[in-house]
Amino acid sequence: MIEFEKVSKVYPGGVTAVRDFTLTIKKGELVCLIGPSGCGKTTTMKMVNRLIEPTSGRILVDGQDVGRVDPVALRRRIGYVIQQIGLFPHMTIAENIAVVPRLLGWQRERIDRRVDELLRLVDMDPASYRDRYPRELSGGQQQRVGVLRALAAEPDIILMDEPFGALDPITRESLQDELKELQQRLHKTILFVTHDMDEALKLADRIVVMRAGEIVQVGTPEELLRSPADDFVAAFVGKERRLAAGGDVKVADVMVRRPVSVFAGMGLQQALALMRKRRVDSLLVVDGDGRFLGVVYPEDIRDRRLEAATVGDLVRRDHPVIEPGASLHEGFRVMVESGTRHLPVVEAGGRLVGLLTHTNLVDYLAQVL
Repeated sequence: MIEFEKVSKVYPGGVTAVRDFTLTIKKGELVCLIGPSGCGKTTTMKMVNRLIEPTSGRILVDGQDVGRVDPVALRRRIGYVIQQIGLFPHMTIAENIAVVPRLLGWQRERIDRRVDELLRLVDMDPASYRDRYPRELSGGQQQRVGVLRALAAEPDIILMDEPFGALDPITRESLQDELKELQQRLHKTILFVTHDMDEALKLADRIVVMRAGEIVQVGTPEELLRSPADDFVAAFVGKERRLAAGGDVKVADVMVRRPVSVFAGMGLQQALALMRKRRVDSLLVVDGDGRFLGVVYPEDIRDRRLEAATVGDLVRRDHPVIEPGASLHEGFRVMVESGTRHLPVVEAGGRLVGLLTHTNLVDYLAQVL
């Protein structure tokens, strides 16, 4: 339905807003563009209806290059919803909704039927609302009318530029639910710009994460939650959302980051005193560079105190470990199979960076259940 072929936008002075953007949006698909401010998402969307002209590349709608279509005629075929709504204050609600059908020369009877049909679609009684003016409606109601205006001429494509961003959280969530329900019934092709990851995860069939004018990752909400392409996407999606989804949870996401550790030269009585003070049942032993050497337990000190002077003499050097990038599932599998109470988290170079415990699992489950 919409195809971007190596589309770029470079402004005077050499500022590149979008670079080599290539994407195909299928008919009936709702795709969200998301990314930090200035990443090019709104510029990308506005090039579809030629509010902004691309510097290079092509955009095709139904196989037709939009650059070869009269921009006014093109915009009348594509619905457009913006955050500021843009209702005409001197027009009634019915007149606002009917703007494009009137420009297209629809008969009055057909326009009236369409306006009433759309108002009923969002539970706004035509008899109560069609003759009101925008100033008589709440912000949420005005935004509903903005969406209806975009739907009025029955376009196959709708562009939505942060349409709910200025609304309060309760109204925004309500309109998101309505849009999701409408999309399930109408199957429009929607390109939706947002800065709200929760909104994108809720509404989108696919999400396009952008940074500095380029695509970083394209995927379903599930794919982004479970397998972010890099640290930027993982941070943008957010650790809490990934934890709640149970996807791509790494040992590093839940481990204790400053476990109690000691040097091998610590005396036995000092080690026991530290265990009592820190209320731990073992000590992780490291060398002077922070590399993991092993574990010492209280029973090791009790049973071998006569033959040892320091914890280094008692350290269990074959204790199982896990890397921070391993999956949480793998970490607990190793714990269960080895029968260990906890699992030191060790980087590839041997440095101790954390500790995985059964308590971590309990805390994780408390977040997601």
